[in-house]
Amino acid sequence: MRTILKHWFSGNKGQPDLQNGVLVTKYAKSGLTQQEASEIKQKIERAFELDKLFKDNSIGLNDLSHHIAQDRYKVSQVLNEYLNKNFYSILNYYRVREAQELLLNHPHMSVKAVMYEVGFNSKASFYSAFKKEAGLSPNDYRNLVLYAS
Repeated sequence: MRTILKHWFSGNKGQPDLQNGVLVTKYAKSGLTQQEASEIKQKIERAFELDKLFKDNSIGLNDLSHHIAQDRYKVSQVLNEYLNKNFYSILNYYRVREAQELLLNHPHMSVKAVMYEVGFNSKASFYSAFKKEAGLSPNDYRNLVLYAS
């Protein structure tokens, strides 16, 4: 019962994966320790926050794994289980956060220039990710914040 409650309150969506009444996780046999996961999580955050790896418009999970010198399966597990996001969700999170800063601090930059600067290749994916993370389009976000202050 405890494992089912843990599943529900951890933010997981959908039905828990049960086998013989036991919660089964995708990474049950990975061997990743809590300490190792914590170290990988810190390396991932450092790669995005300090190294700004998200600005590379062709980055993939393999590139991130190589950059932090970790096994891609363990990196994927840390993203999914400890950060509760998949690779592209976390990538878009950091890109949108950077775009928000650029839109506010560089009002002369066009939205398209901001889009390319933070690593997006397409206007549609940029607008979609931005709206998902910020709740507004990039133009609306810039206008709202600039005119509200």
